[in-house]
Amino acid sequence: MKFLPREDKFFEYFLQQANFICQASVLLVEGAAAGDAHLASAAHQIRAIEEQADTVIHEIYSHLNSTFITPLDPEDIHSLSSHLDDVIDGIEDSVHRMLAYKIEPIPNTVVELCRLVQGCGTAIQLAFEALAKGKPLMNHCIEVNRLEEAADLLGRSAVADLFEHEKDPIRIMKLKEIYEFLEQTTDYCEDVVDALQNVKVKNS
Repeated sequence: MKFLPREDKFFEYFLQQANFICQASVLLVEGAAAGDAHLASAAHQIRAIEEQADTVIHEIYSHLNSTFITPLDPEDIHSLSSHLDDVIDGIEDSVHRMLAYKIEPIPNTVVELCRLVQGCGTAIQLAFEALAKGKPLMNHCIEVNRLEEAADLLGRSAVADLFEHEKDPIRIMKLKEIYEFLEQTTDYCEDVVDALQNVKVKNS
């Protein structure tokens, strides 16, 4: 049985969602690296991407409700699309925390966590593209797992460093929350590839 044939409409939706994640994660890194000079613009563009992603989610659910025979279990289609949407929401939440809290300068740790999110986004997109071409996707899933673990370790280290060296309790609170939002976003990325591998096993 061929898993997720290229002509299937649901597969096209998944690819759109993965592409939105990549676009948003690039903007996340650019905004964090540039700080005030670009952060507001990045947040605005990410919000626009999130709105497009919401439209795709609605299309998925509408198509799912009107399709009698689906290429995958409806629960699996819902799971994949929901996990992909969580990543985009996580990126948007993270950039808006950075914007609202007006952290200046933005620490290198925040930028590095954003880059780990971007790396996860790239690997997710490559995983779905591999499916479209009938190629193995395990290496891309492993890469997401590796990046999520790196984000977890970096986040813990950053929080510990905050409490040891930062004297401003308000800045501690703000940065700790930003670290947690970014690390949570990599968790969402891991949820995507976990769901993807489970669905692949069920349909292989």
